[in-house]
Amino acid sequence: MARPEFASDVSREEFEAVRGMLEAARRKTRPRKHDLYDVFCAVLYFLESGTAWRGVPEGFPPWRTVHEYFTQWTAVRPGEPMLLETALEQIGRPATVATLHKVLARH
Repeated sequence: MARPEFASDVSREEFEAVRGMLEAARRKTRPRKHDLYDVFCAVLYFLESGTAWRGVPEGFPPWRTVHEYFTQWTAVRPGEPMLLETALEQIGRPATVATLHKVLARH
């Protein structure tokens, strides 16, 4: 069953523009269980809704999985912007970039 759509979702076309960079950050431990598009949209939901990780709705991958990807995508790389920041800028989400910085400043 397909998950419900949320206002924070990006289109599949927008996601395809950043898929390669997001996939490159993954630790190659085992085959992927969850659609990376759904993981990315869950991260956007978390950022734009202000919910807690455990508040990510059913239909998205488990919150721990989403959090793990968020951690990988926001890892600090000396002299470079965070991967998630780059992806959000590439798909034209400056407000979400600002929210990302606020979320990270709280932690």
